Amino acid sequence: MDKPPRLTDITALRRNRKNRLNPKALFLHEEAAFEIQERLNEVNRAFKTPAIIAPFSNIWSDSFPGAKIIADDDTLSLKQGDHDLVIHAMSLHWSNDPVGQLIQCKRALTPDGLFIAIFPGGQTLNELRSVLATAEIGVSSGLSPRIAPMSEIRSIGALLQRAGFALPVADSISLHTSYATAWDLMRELRAMGEGNALAARKKTASRRQMFNEAAMLYEQEYSDDTGRIPATFELICLTGWAPHDSQPQPLRPGSAKARLADALSTVETKAGDLSKPSSH
Repeated sequence: MDKPPRLTDITALRRNRKNRLNPKALFLHEEAAFEIQERLNEVNRAFKTPAIIAPFSNIWSDSFPGAKIIADDDTLSLKQGDHDLVIHAMSLHWSNDPVGQLIQCKRALTPDGLFIAIFPGGQTLNELRSVLATAEIGVSSGLSPRIAPMSEIRSIGALLQRAGFALPVADSISLHTSYATAWDLMRELRAMGEGNALAARKKTASRRQMFNEAAMLYEQEYSDDTGRIPATFELICLTGWAPHDSQPQPLRPGSAKARLADALSTVETKAGDLSKPSSH
């Protein structure tokens, strides 16, 4: 059987992270670390053996002292049942096999261990995506992949169930910032290590005319009263637990002890009587 096409050129991704990275530009990682800490504060448990899968270790080791930091490779350096908390931080959007990543994380958890993933979602950079597409079509009469296709929250939550997690939850956070120009935004994305690493990207340099056109469109369509352009970032957060007998379990069909009709103060109608006229 043929392997599915790879989303990410891992060599290019690592090169982007190494050559372009400016630690001062990692505000999204800082926000993600804060969001995860907020969620952990709501969990009445002290985690003793946490592990964090992250592309950049400093921010996460500073925010979670004592956690084991794991590189976001295709095969994660995690041992089965070693951790009561696993965090997948800001790299799932580049994974060629996101379900495989989640399964590896679940295997690394102790029973009733907690998994949290946070990563950019589908609303991220919607403004930039729009103007780049319009500009490229106008300049070159074609369209090439430029920004990783990020998942929508309405579909991403199902991945937790496919990976076997219990009590799955998916939610999102919208962040809004602004830049002087589209060029400043694109420079900061490169400084985050988030340059184009798509396997299907064009391998030749794009025409500067296209980026000039995109920057002009961005200003025309989105700039505010001060002349700055907005940029939207969405962070999706997934939470799930390794199954354990102590967790709430769904009731078996037919095991209910109260009738729904009684709770709703209505008259129960049998399935076979649906076509019969009401007697009252």
